[in-house]
Amino acid sequence: MKQALIYIGMLLLAISCGQNRDRLHTGDLLFQAGKNTEMTGAITAATGEEGPLNFSHVGIAVTGNGADSVLEATTDGGVRLTLLEEFLGRSAKIGGRPAVVAMRLKDTAGIAAAVRRARSFLGVPYDYSFRPGREKLYCSELVWESYRAENGTPLFTARPMNFRAADGTLPQFWADLFDQLGEQVPEGLPGTNPNDMAREELLEEVHRYF
Repeated sequence: MKQALIYIGMLLLAISCGQNRDRLHTGDLLFQAGKNTEMTGAITAATGEEGPLNFSHVGIAVTGNGADSVLEATTDGGVRLTLLEEFLGRSAKIGGRPAVVAMRLKDTAGIAAAVRRARSFLGVPYDYSFRPGREKLYCSELVWESYRAENGTPLFTARPMNFRAADGTLPQFWADLFDQLGEQVPEGLPGTNPNDMAREELLEEVHRYF
């Protein structure tokens, strides 16, 4: 009888741990495969791979206070706080469910500070130029600027940016965008993207919405 109770207790603990793992926490990163728009297509053409789910957007989860939300940098409003339901609704669908994966830092010590930094950027415009700097931010740049070690260095890796598709061609979206901006395509400049960020070893997957 005593041994049976021990087994039951272990089972309940395992179930509890699994539920806690799946529960969204403030500071979790929500990687999203966006609906098929010209911009998301250009992003995934340049940064995606054949086979794995290709992410075109990332946001920061904020839970509690009655409604879960997402801190994100979007073309519609710059850095803003969006209801989680709206964020999920904008996603591509897999089997009718949002193509969103929640990931968490394995070392959670600096998450609260990271979220505070992210909140400080609310209202900052969207960075269509994809160039380093805090005056404007794109989605993964918001995460890159916010998540830092104690010494102030970013936790995530900035890599030379690529805007070309796998065949070496520049998608028309990028050609038109930078022509309108009157700027050179920032090919090779340091930057980030959701796909590379989702592969960082400092993250672990905690939940899928599909």
